[in-house]
Amino acid sequence: MKEFNFNQELKNYAYIFIASIILAIGIVGFFSPNKIITGGTAGLALLLHYITPLTIGTLIAAVNLPLVLIGWKYLGKMFAIRTIITILIISLAIDFFDKVIMLKPFVLEMPLASIFGGIFIGVGLALVIKGNSSAGGSTIIARIVASKSEIKPGTVILVIDSLIILSSLFIFDDVARVLYSIVSIYVTTRIIDTILTGRLNKKVVYLVSKKTDELKKQITEQLGPEGTIIKGDGLFEGQDKRMILLIVEVNKLQVLRQMLKETDPEEGFLIITEATEMLGRGH
Repeated sequence: MKEFNFNQELKNYAYIFIASIILAIGIVGFFSPNKIITGGTAGLALLLHYITPLTIGTLIAAVNLPLVLIGWKYLGKMFAIRTIITILIISLAIDFFDKVIMLKPFVLEMPLASIFGGIFIGVGLALVIKGNSSAGGSTIIARIVASKSEIKPGTVILVIDSLIILSSLFIFDDVARVLYSIVSIYVTTRIIDTILTGRLNKKVVYLVSKKTDELKKQITEQLGPEGTIIKGDGLFEGQDKRMILLIVEVNKLQVLRQMLKETDPEEGFLIITEATEMLGRGH
Protein backbone atom coordinates (compact mmCIF):
# COMPACT_ATOMS: atom_id res chain seq x y z
CA MET A 1 0.00 0.00 0.00
CA LYS A 2 1.30 3.41 -0.95
CA GLU A 3 2.36 5.49 2.04
CA PHE A 4 0.40 8.68 2.64
CA ASN A 5 2.54 11.76 2.12
CA PHE A 6 1.05 14.73 3.98
CA ASN A 7 3.29 17.38 2.36
CA GLN A 8 2.57 16.07 -1.13
CA GLU A 9 -1.16 15.96 -0.41
CA LEU A 10 -1.03 19.55 0.88
CA LYS A 11 0.70 20.55 -2.34
CA ASN A 12 -1.98 18.74 -4.36
CA TYR A 13 -4.79 20.66 -2.67
CA ALA A 14 -2.95 23.96 -3.10
CA TYR A 15 -2.84 23.27 -6.85
CA ILE A 16 -6.51 22.26 -6.82
CA PHE A 17 -7.64 25.42 -4.98
CA ILE A 18 -5.68 27.80 -7.23
CA ALA A 19 -6.84 25.88 -10.32
CA SER A 20 -10.49 26.08 -9.24
CA ILE A 21 -10.30 29.87 -8.86
CA ILE A 22 -8.68 30.26 -12.29
CA LEU A 23 -11.27 27.96 -13.92
CA ALA A 24 -14.12 29.84 -12.26
CA ILE A 25 -12.80 33.21 -13.46
CA GLY A 26 -12.38 31.83 -16.99
CA ILE A 27 -15.95 30.57 -17.12
CA VAL A 28 -17.65 33.55 -15.42
CA GLY A 29 -15.44 36.28 -16.89
CA PHE A 30 -15.16 35.05 -20.48
CA PHE A 31 -17.30 32.07 -21.49
CA SER A 32 -20.66 32.57 -19.81
CA PRO A 33 -21.29 36.23 -20.81
CA ASN A 34 -20.30 35.47 -24.42
CA LYS A 35 -22.19 32.14 -24.54
CA ILE A 36 -19.06 30.25 -25.54
CA ILE A 37 -18.67 26.66 -24.44
CA THR A 38 -15.70 24.48 -23.64
CA GLY A 39 -15.12 20.75 -23.91
CA GLY A 40 -16.24 17.91 -21.65
CA THR A 41 -18.97 18.03 -19.06
CA ALA A 42 -18.10 21.65 -18.21
CA GLY A 43 -19.26 22.48 -21.75
CA LEU A 44 -22.41 20.43 -21.20
CA ALA A 45 -23.07 22.30 -17.94
CA LEU A 46 -22.70 25.63 -19.76
CA LEU A 47 -25.13 24.47 -22.48
CA LEU A 48 -27.70 23.44 -19.87
CA HIS A 49 -27.23 26.76 -18.07
CA TYR A 50 -28.16 28.65 -21.24
CA ILE A 51 -31.51 26.80 -21.47
CA THR A 52 -32.39 26.31 -17.77
CA PRO A 53 -32.59 28.60 -14.70
CA LEU A 54 -29.99 26.51 -12.82
CA THR A 55 -26.62 28.05 -11.97
CA ILE A 56 -23.43 26.90 -13.72
CA GLY A 57 -21.90 25.66 -10.47
CA THR A 58 -24.98 23.61 -9.63
CA LEU A 59 -24.98 22.01 -13.08
CA ILE A 60 -21.26 21.21 -13.00
CA ALA A 61 -21.75 19.39 -9.69
CA ALA A 62 -24.94 17.69 -10.88
CA VAL A 63 -23.32 16.41 -14.08
CA ASN A 64 -19.94 15.40 -12.67
CA LEU A 65 -20.51 13.97 -9.18
CA PRO A 66 -22.65 11.01 -10.35
CA LEU A 67 -19.96 10.18 -12.93
CA VAL A 68 -17.25 10.17 -10.24
CA LEU A 69 -19.33 7.83 -8.07
CA ILE A 70 -19.97 5.50 -11.03
CA GLY A 71 -16.30 5.53 -12.01
CA TRP A 72 -14.94 5.31 -8.42
CA LYS A 73 -13.30 1.90 -8.87
CA TYR A 74 -11.61 3.03 -12.10
CA LEU A 75 -10.06 6.10 -10.48
CA GLY A 76 -8.65 4.82 -7.19
CA LYS A 77 -9.72 6.01 -3.75
CA MET A 78 -7.44 9.05 -3.28
CA PHE A 79 -7.80 10.23 -6.87
CA ALA A 80 -11.60 9.95 -6.65
CA ILE A 81 -11.67 11.89 -3.37
CA ARG A 82 -9.51 14.65 -4.84
CA THR A 83 -11.74 14.75 -7.93
CA ILE A 84 -14.90 15.14 -5.83
CA ILE A 85 -13.30 17.95 -3.81
CA THR A 86 -12.08 19.61 -7.03
CA ILE A 87 -15.57 19.52 -8.56
CA LEU A 88 -17.14 20.96 -5.40
CA ILE A 89 -14.59 23.80 -5.13
CA ILE A 90 -14.98 24.67 -8.84
CA SER A 91 -18.79 24.65 -8.52
CA LEU A 92 -18.77 26.86 -5.42
CA ALA A 93 -16.17 29.23 -6.89
CA ILE A 94 -18.17 29.67 -10.11
CA ASP A 95 -21.41 30.48 -8.28
CA PHE A 96 -19.52 32.73 -5.83
CA PHE A 97 -18.03 34.83 -8.64
CA ASP A 98 -21.26 34.79 -10.65
CA LYS A 99 -23.97 35.25 -8.01
CA VAL A 100 -22.27 36.73 -4.93
CA ILE A 101 -19.51 38.97 -6.27
CA MET A 102 -21.34 39.35 -9.60
CA LEU A 103 -18.07 39.47 -11.50
CA LYS A 104 -18.41 41.66 -14.57
CA PRO A 105 -17.45 40.21 -17.97
CA PHE A 106 -13.85 40.97 -18.91
CA VAL A 107 -14.76 41.28 -22.58
CA LEU A 108 -17.93 41.02 -24.65
CA GLU A 109 -16.23 40.06 -27.89
CA MET A 110 -16.26 36.42 -28.93
CA PRO A 111 -12.75 36.30 -30.50
CA LEU A 112 -11.04 37.66 -27.38
CA ALA A 113 -13.28 35.67 -25.04
CA SER A 114 -12.55 32.40 -26.83
CA ILE A 115 -8.77 32.97 -26.73
CA PHE A 116 -8.39 34.30 -23.19
CA GLY A 117 -11.12 32.06 -21.80
CA GLY A 118 -9.29 29.13 -23.35
CA ILE A 119 -6.06 30.29 -21.69
CA PHE A 120 -7.71 30.47 -18.25
CA ILE A 121 -9.35 27.06 -18.66
CA GLY A 122 -6.07 25.57 -19.93
CA VAL A 123 -4.05 26.92 -17.00
CA GLY A 124 -6.71 25.76 -14.55
CA LEU A 125 -6.95 22.23 -15.95
CA ALA A 126 -3.15 21.89 -16.12
CA LEU A 127 -2.91 22.83 -12.43
CA VAL A 128 -5.66 20.33 -11.59
CA ILE A 129 -3.60 17.63 -13.30
CA LYS A 130 -0.48 18.78 -11.42
CA GLY A 131 -2.52 18.35 -8.24
CA ASN A 132 -3.04 14.68 -9.15
CA SER A 133 -6.74 15.27 -9.62
CA SER A 134 -9.37 15.65 -12.32
CA ALA A 135 -12.15 18.09 -13.06
CA GLY A 136 -14.36 15.06 -13.69
CA GLY A 137 -16.46 14.59 -16.77
CA SER A 138 -15.33 13.13 -20.04
CA THR A 139 -12.06 11.76 -18.64
CA ILE A 140 -14.04 9.50 -16.30
CA ILE A 141 -16.35 8.30 -19.08
CA ALA A 142 -13.26 7.69 -21.23
CA ARG A 143 -11.64 5.53 -18.54
CA ILE A 144 -14.80 3.45 -18.08
CA VAL A 145 -15.31 2.90 -21.82
CA ALA A 146 -11.61 2.12 -22.38
CA SER A 147 -11.65 -0.45 -19.57
CA LYS A 148 -14.56 -2.33 -21.14
CA SER A 149 -13.62 -2.03 -24.81
CA GLU A 150 -10.71 -1.48 -27.17
CA ILE A 151 -11.66 2.14 -27.75
CA LYS A 152 -8.91 4.55 -26.73
CA PRO A 153 -9.70 7.21 -24.07
CA GLY A 154 -8.67 10.02 -26.45
CA THR A 155 -11.25 8.83 -28.98
CA VAL A 156 -14.00 8.85 -26.35
CA ILE A 157 -13.12 12.39 -25.26
CA LEU A 158 -13.06 13.57 -28.89
CA VAL A 159 -16.53 12.05 -29.53
CA ILE A 160 -17.97 13.66 -26.37
CA ASP A 161 -16.52 17.08 -27.23
CA SER A 162 -17.80 16.79 -30.81
CA LEU A 163 -21.32 15.92 -29.62
CA ILE A 164 -21.36 18.88 -27.23
CA ILE A 165 -20.17 21.22 -29.99
CA LEU A 166 -22.82 19.90 -32.41
CA SER A 167 -25.51 20.27 -29.73
CA SER A 168 -24.52 23.89 -29.18
CA LEU A 169 -25.21 24.55 -32.87
CA PHE A 170 -28.88 23.67 -32.33
CA ILE A 171 -29.13 25.75 -29.16
CA PHE A 172 -27.38 28.90 -30.40
CA ASP A 173 -28.18 28.63 -34.11
CA ASP A 174 -24.99 30.65 -34.57
CA VAL A 175 -22.15 29.05 -36.52
CA ALA A 176 -19.66 31.78 -35.53
CA ARG A 177 -20.27 31.16 -31.83
CA VAL A 178 -19.72 27.43 -32.30
CA LEU A 179 -16.50 28.03 -34.25
CA TYR A 180 -15.18 30.28 -31.50
CA SER A 181 -15.99 27.52 -29.02
CA ILE A 182 -13.78 25.19 -31.08
CA VAL A 183 -11.03 27.85 -30.99
CA SER A 184 -11.32 28.01 -27.20
CA ILE A 185 -10.97 24.20 -26.92
CA TYR A 186 -7.87 24.30 -29.15
CA VAL A 187 -6.31 27.09 -27.06
CA THR A 188 -7.08 25.16 -23.87
CA THR A 189 -5.40 22.03 -25.25
CA ARG A 190 -2.28 23.92 -26.30
CA ILE A 191 -1.98 25.65 -22.92
CA ILE A 192 -2.30 22.33 -21.06
CA ASP A 193 0.40 20.75 -23.25
CA THR A 194 2.70 23.74 -22.79
CA ILE A 195 2.39 23.78 -18.99
CA LEU A 196 2.70 20.02 -18.51
CA THR A 197 5.48 19.32 -21.02
CA GLY A 198 7.14 22.73 -21.30
CA ARG A 199 8.20 24.65 -24.36
CA LEU A 200 11.38 22.90 -25.40
CA ASN A 201 13.85 24.62 -27.71
CA LYS A 202 15.40 21.29 -28.63
CA LYS A 203 14.91 18.72 -31.38
CA VAL A 204 15.52 15.00 -31.53
CA VAL A 205 17.90 14.28 -34.42
CA TYR A 206 18.72 10.93 -35.99
CA LEU A 207 21.88 11.26 -38.08
CA VAL A 208 22.31 8.40 -40.54
CA SER A 209 25.70 8.05 -42.22
CA LYS A 210 28.47 5.56 -42.98
CA LYS A 211 30.97 8.08 -41.63
CA THR A 212 29.78 8.09 -38.02
CA ASP A 213 33.37 7.95 -36.66
CA GLU A 214 34.30 11.21 -38.40
CA LEU A 215 31.00 12.85 -37.47
CA LYS A 216 31.26 11.70 -33.85
CA LYS A 217 34.53 13.60 -33.45
CA GLN A 218 33.14 16.78 -35.02
CA ILE A 219 29.91 16.63 -33.00
CA THR A 220 31.85 16.19 -29.75
CA GLU A 221 34.05 19.20 -30.57
CA GLN A 222 31.32 21.55 -31.83
CA LEU A 223 28.09 20.49 -30.12
CA GLY A 224 29.14 18.65 -26.98
CA PRO A 225 29.64 15.05 -25.90
CA GLU A 226 25.97 14.12 -25.36
CA GLY A 227 24.73 11.60 -27.90
CA THR A 228 24.26 7.91 -28.63
CA ILE A 229 25.47 5.73 -31.49
CA ILE A 230 22.86 3.14 -32.41
CA LYS A 231 24.08 0.00 -34.19
CA GLY A 232 21.82 -2.23 -36.25
CA ASP A 233 21.42 -4.45 -39.29
CA GLY A 234 20.22 -3.33 -42.68
CA LEU A 235 17.51 -5.11 -44.64
CA PHE A 236 20.17 -6.96 -46.62
CA GLU A 237 22.06 -9.72 -44.79
CA GLY A 238 25.45 -8.66 -43.46
CA GLN A 239 24.69 -4.95 -43.96
CA ASP A 240 25.81 -3.03 -40.86
CA LYS A 241 24.08 0.23 -40.08
CA ARG A 242 25.04 2.92 -37.59
CA MET A 243 23.08 5.99 -36.56
CA ILE A 244 23.78 8.84 -34.14
CA LEU A 245 20.95 9.95 -31.86
CA LEU A 246 21.24 13.53 -30.59
CA ILE A 247 19.24 16.14 -28.69
CA VAL A 248 20.12 19.42 -30.41
CA GLU A 249 19.14 23.00 -29.65
CA VAL A 250 17.22 24.59 -32.52
CA ASN A 251 19.85 27.29 -33.07
CA LYS A 252 22.53 24.61 -33.59
CA LEU A 253 20.68 22.59 -36.21
CA GLN A 254 22.31 24.50 -39.06
CA VAL A 255 25.76 23.63 -37.68
CA LEU A 256 24.81 19.96 -37.78
CA ARG A 257 23.39 20.25 -41.31
CA GLN A 258 26.56 21.88 -42.56
CA MET A 259 28.70 19.30 -40.78
CA LEU A 260 26.87 16.43 -42.52
CA LYS A 261 26.94 18.21 -45.88
CA GLU A 262 30.71 18.54 -45.74
CA THR A 263 31.45 15.06 -44.31
CA ASP A 264 28.95 12.79 -46.10
CA PRO A 265 27.08 14.75 -48.78
CA GLU A 266 26.18 11.70 -50.88
CA GLU A 267 24.63 9.24 -48.43
CA GLY A 268 24.23 11.03 -45.09
CA PHE A 269 20.87 12.41 -43.99
CA LEU A 270 19.07 13.77 -40.94
CA ILE A 271 15.71 12.90 -39.43
CA ILE A 272 14.52 15.75 -37.18
CA THR A 273 11.55 15.39 -34.82
CA GLU A 274 10.02 17.37 -31.96
CA ALA A 275 11.23 16.78 -28.40
CA THR A 276 7.89 17.17 -26.61
CA GLU A 277 9.14 16.17 -23.18
CA MET A 278 12.48 15.22 -21.61
CA LEU A 279 12.89 13.78 -18.16
CA GLY A 280 15.95 12.66 -16.24
CA ARG A 281 19.36 13.92 -15.29
CA GLY A 282 20.81 16.60 -17.50
CA HIS A 283 17.46 17.82 -18.84
